[in-house]
Order: sequence, then structure tokens, then C-alpha cells
Amino acid sequence: MENIKLKIARIEKGYSQQDLADHVGATRQTIGLIEKGKYNPSLNLCIRIAQTLDKTLNDLFWYEDKE
Repeated sequence: MENIKLKIARIEKGYSQQDLADHVGATRQTIGLIEKGKYNPSLNLCIRIAQTLDKTLNDLFWYEDKE
């Protein structure tokens, strides 16, 4: 599942994928794969991303079933 929440939060902060990657100690490719929903990051990486974007883990990574 594509992570639109992460992409929007990154853009709102004015970061490119490379900028975010540099801040959290990851590669641009990793950030791109997370946004595309093709990579499940570690909890530590999720925390670093959330802190960098001034968001909570729930803001970026929690999905509710729309049933």
C-alpha cells in the first residue's frame, strides 16, 4: 500500500526524498520504496522519520480499514 501520508508530510516540510534520507541516515531509494509501499522500514527508521517530519508514528504509518 502506497504511503501517501509520508509523501505529503515530506513535501509539506519542504524536503526532497534525498533531504529526508540525509536527515534520517537512509538512502533516497529507501525513502522512495517506503513511499511506494514496497519496503517495510525498521521501527527505529520509522521513529527517525516521524521525528524529522514533526509527526507521530500514527500520523505517518497507521492505516484504518475502511469497511
